[in-house]
Amino acid sequence: MPCHRYTPFKPVTLPDRSWPGKTITEAPRWLSTDLRDGNQALIDPMSPARKHKMFDLLIRMGYKEIEVGFPSASQADFDFVRELIEEDRIPDDVRISVLTQAREDLIERSVQSLVGARMATVHLYNATAPIFRKVVFRIDREECKALAVEGTRHVMKYAEELLGGTDFGYEYSPEIFMDTELDFALDVCAGVMDVWQPGPGREIILNLPCTVERSTPNVYADQIEWMSRNLPNRDHVGLSVHTHNDRGTAVADAELAVLAGADRIEGCLFGNGERTGNVCLVTLGLNLFSQGVDPMIDFSDIDEIRRTVEYCNQIPVHPRHPYAGDLVYTAFSGSHQDAIKKGFEALEAEAAAAGVPFAEYPWAVPYLPIDPHDVGRTYEAVIRVNSQSGKGGVAYIMKAEHQLDLPRRLQIEFSRVIQGHTDTEGGEVSPARMWEIFSAEYLTAGSLALLDHQTSSVVESKHALAAEVSVDGRAQPIEGVGNGPISAFCDALASIGVVARVLDYTEHALTAGTDAQAAAYVECEIGGGVFWGVGIDTNTVTASMRAVLSAVNRSRRG
Repeated sequence: MPCHRYTPFKPVTLPDRSWPGKTITEAPRWLSTDLRDGNQALIDPMSPARKHKMFDLLIRMGYKEIEVGFPSASQADFDFVRELIEEDRIPDDVRISVLTQAREDLIERSVQSLVGARMATVHLYNATAPIFRKVVFRIDREECKALAVEGTRHVMKYAEELLGGTDFGYEYSPEIFMDTELDFALDVCAGVMDVWQPGPGREIILNLPCTVERSTPNVYADQIEWMSRNLPNRDHVGLSVHTHNDRGTAVADAELAVLAGADRIEGCLFGNGERTGNVCLVTLGLNLFSQGVDPMIDFSDIDEIRRTVEYCNQIPVHPRHPYAGDLVYTAFSGSHQDAIKKGFEALEAEAAAAGVPFAEYPWAVPYLPIDPHDVGRTYEAVIRVNSQSGKGGVAYIMKAEHQLDLPRRLQIEFSRVIQGHTDTEGGEVSPARMWEIFSAEYLTAGSLALLDHQTSSVVESKHALAAEVSVDGRAQPIEGVGNGPISAFCDALASIGVVARVLDYTEHALTAGTDAQAAAYVECEIGGGVFWGVGIDTNTVTASMRAVLSAVNRSRRG
């Protein structure tokens, strides 16, 4: 390997650095850049519908600062910003921001996109690193600084002309900060501040990006602490960081930067972004959570968050991604399983002895840094050695497009069906094609069909059921008794030699109103195998019986 071609990154001279002795005790300010930096990094940029789904997700999670686009770069981005404002989609406590380069025409276009917004920020940047000054732009230090200063003046001019009534903010980034000489980065930022004049009620955000990660995180932390110490008027600066993951340590960069004085972190859900991506806001937030610090963001349904992001980005989240991957709470090793099992038993006993609900007792289980329940997972994943294959996008489309909220084990089963089709047919499975596959697999008539049924309560809360089914085209009456309609129906099926034992059952409404349809999902053990069945009907009992027959017919198809 020709390692001689590369030079070590120069450390910062900061012998009295203070960040190593500090601890993060509260959440920083967060800015999501999924809709700008993240969207720019997609092979297939988000459609307007997918952008709105992403924006709505960020709002539900609690993000209060969201970079929504690069309106001077494309008509699509400009139109999206206008839709958010004109359709009043932005909550009163949420500040949107847009990015622009330091050119007057682009600045004017960017400010125009924000007309009518309640709270908005223009984020201006220009590259300040030596190699960019020398090779890309062929300018010297003074010319580079002048771009930032004049750009700031243009932002202020157009904001004053166009954004009356808007709570207007300003952010400046000396791009490629980590490769910029610290004294020059400070000089440019100070020049920008001289124009903006930050003070009480007039913050300036200075974003110091690790644009291309090239040093160890401690060096970046030293750079941030040096800047934080030396910036003028520091009390009125929101010091922000935007770390990329080129060396695989973006999370550490961001966390150490907070220790070093950063107030704010920019990033994307699950680390989407150019090259190896931006820092992952999910990992950062749940790292705080695992240390008993409120991240001020709602991660309580991590699977729904992941499915939505996968759908919007059309990029799968790795099954080993921290906190959110399909397999992160699953132990495949027998010794791990044993330790987790014993950990649960001990924790349950301790909580009971203390008289504290299990869900509120201090968490301490081997191999599990947080309680899966706290992020909406079940404990099932902990004990299944072959579960969670990672096709969350399938489940999301079935719910978002077809209103079917598949149980988790059915998600896994159906994702394998879809995978079989993609292996055979290739290409993308559209929502319409997915419904065709689902219907053929779970809703198509088979050798058994339900024709009619009646239930009535009998003694000791038992249910008697009389039904008529079609067996290979011939009508046949059946009768059975059970604890409920489903068990009575299974008892009735046994009378004609069809043995199905229900392992799991769930249902939900598909529509509202008196003629609402319901979907029923039944997991059955049949002939030594386990099969899911699905039934849909306006009557929930009928839907559940059809679901049982769906499982039986699938078992017969092999």
